[in-house]
Amino acid sequence: MFAIDKTIMLLIDVQGQLAQLMYEKEKLFKSLGTLIQGMKILEVPIIWMEQIPKNLGPTTEAISKYLTGEEPIEKFSFSCCSEPQFMDKFKKAGRTQVLLTGIETHICVFQTGHDLINQGCEVQVVSDCVSSRTKENNEVGIQRIVQAGGQVTCVEMIFFELLRAAQGDNFKQIVKLIK
Repeated sequence: MFAIDKTIMLLIDVQGQLAQLMYEKEKLFKSLGTLIQGMKILEVPIIWMEQIPKNLGPTTEAISKYLTGEEPIEKFSFSCCSEPQFMDKFKKAGRTQVLLTGIETHICVFQTGHDLINQGCEVQVVSDCVSSRTKENNEVGIQRIVQAGGQVTCVEMIFFELLRAAQGDNFKQIVKLIK
């Protein structure tokens, strides 16, 4: 199971017009907002990525509004791991349990997950926080991450996995988020 002090969240490319084309985008945006707020409560670091923002546009406001004080890292490759600035920040964080979120599941999310698994990281794809333009592509992306050695989770499952017990202030704050 994942632990708070070993976990990091990756937010991959939820930007511009592409984000508006995602399968079940409203559900995706809501789940991502909830997860980001929860990670901040739990003090789990978030690395925020944007694919060529001058072409695709900035992260959608429904998501970026929860990331005040954070700066996105620009990337050109599909896998975050091919970007030196990402790898530097990732290594400095010293975390080995990775929560994958963002778009598109079958491209950037999959390739990043695959590369991180090959580097020895434990990877969980947050099923309600990833999407592709089609339901089928989303499902195939999740399947390929699992075939590569990753696991599947969802917002509520990872919150309670990290919390471990129904007690304390963090628990109370997380419960308010998901109700």
